[in-house]
Formats: sequence, structure tokens, C-alpha cells
Amino acid sequence: MLAEDYPDAYLRTFDLSDGKYIHFSENIKVPIEPFLGTMGVCPKDGDGTPIMPPGNFGGNLDVRQLTVGTKLYLPVQQAGALFSCGDGHAAQGDGEVCVSALECPMYASLKFTVIKAAEKSIPSPQFQTKGGLTQKVNHDDFYGTTGVGPDLMTGAQEALRSMIDYVSETYSIEKVDAYLLASLCVDLKISEVVDAGQYVVSALLPLSIFNDSEK
Repeated sequence: MLAEDYPDAYLRTFDLSDGKYIHFSENIKVPIEPFLGTMGVCPKDGDGTPIMPPGNFGGNLDVRQLTVGTKLYLPVQQAGALFSCGDGHAAQGDGEVCVSALECPMYASLKFTVIKAAEKSIPSPQFQTKGGLTQKVNHDDFYGTTGVGPDLMTGAQEALRSMIDYVSETYSIEKVDAYLLASLCVDLKISEVVDAGQYVVSALLPLSIFNDSEK
């Protein structure tokens, strides 16, 4: 989202052997919440169709709530559906704001059910998930920043920049690392669209990831 702000390639790797947390730094640990970023069926006019960008067939959805126990409904458009999946993520915030989440190899067990169109017809992917949307971090406070204006993407970028500034200044980490951290755990939300062209986008940071969550 902020390619102009951070034009240089930047790579970090993390050890997942803890099984519960990614130790981002000495004082920051991000919960491991695995899911498949890519799930979809073959589109009706697809012939070698790439998964990016996503479409009404699914594809690179990157919906982090599509995890254990979630039901994903996909509108079948070709005989046999031709389902495919991949793009394993160990952690990601809503938005995947710096292009990548915590990418990792993954094995997954999936169960399939065919639902006839007469019972349920949908225009694009829908899902039902269990419990809260942020189950592993909803026990503590959140810090939010906002972007306000007529364009949702610009608003999201403004909210993200403010969040990067907040994290960098408050927790004394480099801005590029704050940007990367945001991609792993900051959730972008459309807070309101009711005010005739002035939209509000929020970026929410779970403070439970910090050892000192009182800041």
C-alpha cells in the first residue's frame, strides 16, 4: 500500500517452532493464526486464469478469518468446480498492507460439500466463521488511527501511515519494521461511509502483542 514510501526490498524471516507466537522482537510477539490466502474454483470463462487478482470465483482472497472451523461458500462455475488452494500464512492483519503476510509452507485438511443452487445461490464468496474475529488478541486494548476523505484507498494509506508513526515512536522500532508488523497484525476497517463522500478508514493495532501493553 505504501510502495512509494518504502521502495526498497526488505526481507525478514521468523521461527515458527514456538507454535503459538511469532517472536517479532524481544518485546513483541504476534499470535500464529494459520490460514490459506488462496482458495477458489475455476471461473466460468477461465482458461489458465491467474489467482491474482481475486474474483467472484475466489482466488487470492487473503481473508484471515478463513481458518480452522470456518465454512467458505464458493459459486461453482465449471463442472467439477476445479478447486485449488495455497498461499499459506502464519499470521496476517486485515489488509495485508505491505503485500506479504508471514508466508509459510502449510498442510491443510479440507472438507467439501456440494450445495445445489436451488438451496443456496451466491454471486461471490461468502463465509461463516466461529467465535470472535480476533480471538487471540481480543483480551486487551487496541490502538486505532484513522484516515478521512473521499477515497477509501487514500484513507487507508493515511490511517496506515499514522499507525506506522505511532508504533515507531511509541515502541522505538524502525518505520520499515513497523510497516512489516502492520501487515502481520493491524486490521484495516471501513468505519463509516454514510457522510456523502467523506469516508472513514481505521487501522486497529492489538496492544496485547507488546510485553508492556500499557503504552
